[in-house]
Amino acid sequence: MGYLRQLKKSVVFLFCFIFNIRPVMNASEFNRKKENEISMQNLYNSCLLQNTLEFNPFQKALNGIKIYNPMNSIIAICDFTLPSTVKRFFLIDLKNKKLLANSYVAHGKNSGELIASNFSNDPESYKSSKGFFRIGERINSPKHGSAILLEGLEKGVNDNARKREIIIHGATYVSDKFIRQTGRCGRSQGCPALPKDVMELIAKIPMKGALLYIHTN
Repeated sequence: MGYLRQLKKSVVFLFCFIFNIRPVMNASEFNRKKENEISMQNLYNSCLLQNTLEFNPFQKALNGIKIYNPMNSIIAICDFTLPSTVKRFFLIDLKNKKLLANSYVAHGKNSGELIASNFSNDPESYKSSKGFFRIGERINSPKHGSAILLEGLEKGVNDNARKREIIIHGATYVSDKFIRQTGRCGRSQGCPALPKDVMELIAKIPMKGALLYIHTN
């Protein structure tokens, strides 16, 4: 009987795979998924993000929290589906339901001009990496001044972040002035660089152990 039951499961799985049919969720699974989506939507609304951040990257960032179990209720999101002329960096305090910062952020110069479309984990690629990072300690970079370390959490996707010296730092080329002059934000060597004044602000916020999620298409 056990053999026949296992054989039946295997046949059903193979049939679904061949014909690209998703197994139907049972009622309890459906209800859990629906409750989870409603909970995320309520948190999104409570943080007053409707006019600044799309729900999709926010939802994916929250799903990452379940996987990577951050040690801080703050989350940073870079929505790299948006052009660099849009304020696409978001720092959110989920516990207190508050948007702490919203600003421009640079992508790597080999990732694209106005919009980041190419990503890499390779050293010297001068491209941004995507996915989830753990936010580390604040440091004083000889080149950039106050900066924040990043640890890539996805193997083969961004786990070379430390080797590549990918950090959050301030830069003069991330500003309204630069955008007015060139029609786009300046670009980095792969770091999510922020305006100098924003970097000074977030450097004072305890973020160690939190997540940074770089959202892409």
